[in-house]
Amino acid sequence: MTGEERLWLTRAYALCVSLFVAICLVNILTVQHDAPRLGLIRPAIWEISSALVILAITAIPAAMAVWMVRTRPRWWAAAPAHIVAALVYSAIHVAAFVALRKVAHAVLLHETYRFGPLPGEFLYEFRKDLLGYAAATIIFWLALMRGAQKPFERGVAAPAVFDILDGARLIRVPVAEIIAVRSAGNYVEFILGDGRRPLTRSSLGAALESLARHGFVRTHKSWLVNTARVTGLKPEGSGDYAVELGDIEAPLSRRFPEALAALRA
Repeated sequence: MTGEERLWLTRAYALCVSLFVAICLVNILTVQHDAPRLGLIRPAIWEISSALVILAITAIPAAMAVWMVRTRPRWWAAAPAHIVAALVYSAIHVAAFVALRKVAHAVLLHETYRFGPLPGEFLYEFRKDLLGYAAATIIFWLALMRGAQKPFERGVAAPAVFDILDGARLIRVPVAEIIAVRSAGNYVEFILGDGRRPLTRSSLGAALESLARHGFVRTHKSWLVNTARVTGLKPEGSGDYAVELGDIEAPLSRRFPEALAALRA
């Protein structure tokens, strides 16, 4: 796992902790209001035991979010995996909080905690756990996707180098070594001076936003070129050109006259 992934997972976990603590407090106050005869200790035991276990098993949705970001499975492959993960998540949650509540009731209240009929109670808890699992997974997934976009932002802040997130690997290269950038479906391909062609999940427009101030121009709907690496322009007819970048050629469409003007300048 990269440092960038760990940073954003930590931020997502902090958000989950805040949400679960807030929900825990609201539930305690709600039970206290609706059933004052139970006192404050019992609802506090119930909610705190549940929250502690959830904070421990949040590693499950976090791991699933990492898996989704790295492998990008189709929905029919992801759905069964999430169902199994949610069942495991709920089973651990229920088993652990029941054990904690039994101990807490015996030590603090000198009474026996009764969970109730297992099938019915588990289905009740599973419905709530499914929502909690889905919310945590989405939070972690969004955080990781946001982290995947940070390399472009760091490229703006540090003009000398640019970070490319190639899968799980972070590649740091001098901006001057990026010859061109080419669209490749949901990815962009960086053509580097040493022959490497790493891919990162992004749009060409997002890449241009970060690289334009470093001398990159869009010459085609699928291409960006580094003006400092251009070695020639070759007319192709009808106002189109081929941009020569050493051994590489990129198309220059007549639909991008500002790029032609920038290259001629």
